[in-house]
Amino acid sequence: MTISTGIDRKPAPEPAPLTGRPSRVTLGRTAKYVLLILFLVVVLMPVYVLVVTSLKPPQDVNPATSWGLPVRWPWEPALEGGATGFDNWSLAWDALSPAIARTFLLAIPAAIISSFLGAMNGFVLSRWRFPRADWVFTFILFGMFIPYQAIMTPLVQMKTSLGLPSGISTLLVVHIIYGLPICTLIFRNYYTGIPMELMEASRVDGAGMLRTFASIVLPLSLPGFVVTIIWQFTSAWNDFLFALFLSNQREGPVSLALNNLAQGAQLANYGSAMAGALLASLPTLVVYIVLGKYFIGGLMSGSVKS
Repeated sequence: MTISTGIDRKPAPEPAPLTGRPSRVTLGRTAKYVLLILFLVVVLMPVYVLVVTSLKPPQDVNPATSWGLPVRWPWEPALEGGATGFDNWSLAWDALSPAIARTFLLAIPAAIISSFLGAMNGFVLSRWRFPRADWVFTFILFGMFIPYQAIMTPLVQMKTSLGLPSGISTLLVVHIIYGLPICTLIFRNYYTGIPMELMEASRVDGAGMLRTFASIVLPLSLPGFVVTIIWQFTSAWNDFLFALFLSNQREGPVSLALNNLAQGAQLANYGSAMAGALLASLPTLVVYIVLGKYFIGGLMSGSVKS
């Protein structure tokens, strides 16, 4: 007599025979890594040319052999009356170091101040529905779409009429104002994801708007601040047009000093211009390497969500 347990026991499937051919998953993964390596090579090609050229003495720099390694490395003795690759870096550092210090004084305050003002704007526009709030937000966003070239002439005229100095202080004010629209957009969209119950709880406890912003909202705003600070720091550091019109060689940022170095090296020393380009780009590169994962996290947390 056979007693049924009510459970159908099916035999385990036999493993697929090994045919020696790679699976579709393996082929797809291999193709993905091959494409990534190709993209990496394409992206790093200009960096390779910059580094190699900066290590060549002036007499060995030739556009026809720009892909080749240095004939004499910087640590090798130079020819009589010649120079080494280290001289390129020394010349670039002497020319750019004062401007690099001035640019730090510009980029860091501009990033922090515009981010904080954008956070306050975003909080008000996302949680305080005053009359015509959407219109105000639209007018603020309109500043993002005004090209630099369109406002340069009236901006220079206003600077002249107000008697503002040509230097870092004027550039700081301009970058703070021009960075407010993007910072406001990022924080407004970020704050819409904060639960309204937190605001209601702070209101029940007797906290006003400023107290709620300082005690509840700001501690939750780190991802948004990372995004805006990186964005604004990079924009201020790499800016050239504002620096060209609103500053001068003695008081300008590193982008203006690098342009003058490159113009002076067109007939003499390409290596120093390449070394200067690497020195000028190093701070932004370090910022992205150190804070890159937090930048991606801020984006994914909804800071630029529409």
